[in-house]
Amino acid sequence: MKQIIGFMVMFASIASWAQSPEAMKKIEAAKIALITERLELSPEQAEKFWPIYREFGKQRQEIRRDFDQARKSFDPNKASEEENKKMLEMATQVKERQLKLEREYSDRILKVITTRQLNNLRKAENDFKEMLLRRIRAEQMKRQKQRRNDGRLNDRRN
Repeated sequence: MKQIIGFMVMFASIASWAQSPEAMKKIEAAKIALITERLELSPEQAEKFWPIYREFGKQRQEIRRDFDQARKSFDPNKASEEENKKMLEMATQVKERQLKLEREYSDRILKVITTRQLNNLRKAENDFKEMLLRRIRAEQMKRQKQRRNDGRLNDRRN
């Protein structure tokens, strides 16, 4: 419970949601704290689990980065029918690569943790994403409200 409280304090203290290295390190630390708490890893499990999980994360990130780069230069409104088909095929291939990666790392991780812990890992990852999105939305709403209030204050001054 103390780790969850510490996680929430750390999570709430992230001031900038920009993709700065500092903010990303804080987010990653919060994610690690949540996963550690939810999985209840023994010291022996943790020693073996984290290197595999970090490697999995890097592989997942590479797949996403490759697809994101291809999408950046793609405009479906300007693309030919053939180019649109290629992009759809690429999206399917990315999903297949992600599924293959998930299976491969699930097998490796199950040599270290139990099936219950693996299910808890997946739930913890999803919960973390949801909490992060809620926090980002709350910060955006707060900034929008602040801008509106600043605008009203400037209007009164003029």
